[in-house]
Amino acid sequence: METPNTIRTFWFGTQPSDQAVIKECSHRWWSKNEAVDREIRQRFEPVMLLAKENALKHWAGEPQGLLALILLTDQFPRNAYRDTPQAFSFDPLARAWCKEGLQRGDHLRLRPIERVFFYLPLEHSESLADQEQSVALYEELIAGIDESQRAEFEGFLWFAKRHHEIIQRFGRFPHRNPVLGRESTPEEIAFLKEKGSSF
Repeated sequence: METPNTIRTFWFGTQPSDQAVIKECSHRWWSKNEAVDREIRQRFEPVMLLAKENALKHWAGEPQGLLALILLTDQFPRNAYRDTPQAFSFDPLARAWCKEGLQRGDHLRLRPIERVFFYLPLEHSESLADQEQSVALYEELIAGIDESQRAEFEGFLWFAKRHHEIIQRFGRFPHRNPVLGRESTPEEIAFLKEKGSSF
């Protein structure tokens, strides 16, 4: 049975330095890699489904457990069910756990690199209010990081701002339209031809 610790170790590794974690794990986080998608699907789908059924809600009582639940319902489905509607079907639960943890201040008890993923449900949201909160949280995160490490984290803020801009402009992420069966507007179709319009 997977635990919050095994999930965290899979995603972040064991390096004590956040800079080292970013260097070691970024390829797994952000690259489209069928081998990684398959590994997540085969290893973690059972526990992802338990999380979706709220069978692991007892994990939410402490920050590391809450982070594991967020990974299981926000990031892992995007790998396991890539290019299908199911990739986004866990999102409401991920947002609810994120907001629960923010209210309690649980995110402040995590490492900076862990906080990056704690906030992602807001960055993935198609709500403008969530997007505004996301940008504010990443700005706060970077402001509290030692200057020697800020360069590695500035990219996370840039992407948060980019997501915010798209939601502010369209009210949704146009690149999700084909997967979710939504009809794109002419403006969205033109936008999707631009470089960097998809994530």
